[in-house]
Amino acid sequence: MLTHNISPIALTIGDFELRWYGLMYLAGFIVGWFIGHYRAKHLDVNFTKTEVDDLLTIAMLSVVIGGRIGYVLFYDPLLYWNNPSEIFKIWNGGMSFHGGLLGVLVSFVYFAKTRHKTFLEVSDFLAPLVPQAIFFGRLGNFINGELWGKTTTLPWGMIFPDGGPWPRHPSQLYEALLEGLVLFIILLIYANKKRKPGAVSGLFALGYAVFRFGVEFIRVPDPQLGYLAFGWLTMGQILCLPLFLIGLWLLFRPEKLAAK
Repeated sequence: MLTHNISPIALTIGDFELRWYGLMYLAGFIVGWFIGHYRAKHLDVNFTKTEVDDLLTIAMLSVVIGGRIGYVLFYDPLLYWNNPSEIFKIWNGGMSFHGGLLGVLVSFVYFAKTRHKTFLEVSDFLAPLVPQAIFFGRLGNFINGELWGKTTTLPWGMIFPDGGPWPRHPSQLYEALLEGLVLFIILLIYANKKRKPGAVSGLFALGYAVFRFGVEFIRVPDPQLGYLAFGWLTMGQILCLPLFLIGLWLLFRPEKLAAK
C-alpha cells in the first residue's frame, strides 16, 4: 500500500518557503522556452527568437492569472467572495486549466495584433508546448496531495493525507501522463509537418478534451460542486465539451475555410 507523504515545501529559508507547486510552473516555462526556440529555429513557423521570448512571457502570465480567476469563478466563488485574500494564495493550489486557456487565448489576440500575425498562427505555434506545462502542473497537484481520485483496490492506489484511510487513484499522475506526456508526443509528431491553419490547435483541444473527460470518471469532483448533471457529469467534463467541439471543427474543417 502506497502512502503520500511528500512535503509541498521544497525549501525553507527563515520565514520564506519555496513550494514545489510554484517550481513546477517554473519548470514548465523553462522547458517550453527551450522547445519554443527549437521549433522557431528548425521548423518553418515564422517566429523569431525575440517573438518566442515575448510570446512565452505573455502566455505564462496569462496562464497564472487566467487559471486563478477561472478556478475562483468556476469552482469555488463563494469561498473567495467571503475570503478575497485567499485569491492571491496560488501556492496552495487552485488553478483551472480552462481558465488558464481563456487567459492564453486573450494573450494570443493581443500578440497576433501587435506582431502582425494571425490568431491561429500564434495558437498553432504554442499548442505543442502546452502539454509539457500541463505535465508539470499535474505533478504539482500530486505533490500538494490534491485532486486525487476515487477509491481503488489496484496495487498503485495511494493513501492521501486528506483523502481518508482508503487507497485512491493517483488521478493527478494519470492526467500528467495523458494530458501531458502522451498529448505532447502526439502534437510534436503532428506539428513536424506543415498543416492547415488551426489543425495543430484543433488536435490539442480535441486531445485534451478527450483525455480530461475520461480521467474525470475516476477523479473525485470538487466537494463544493459535486456532480452537476445525471449523477456523474463534473464541472471539468462540462468545460471540456465546447473544447471538444472546437477541436473537431478546427481539425476537420474544409481546406477552403482554413485558408481564409
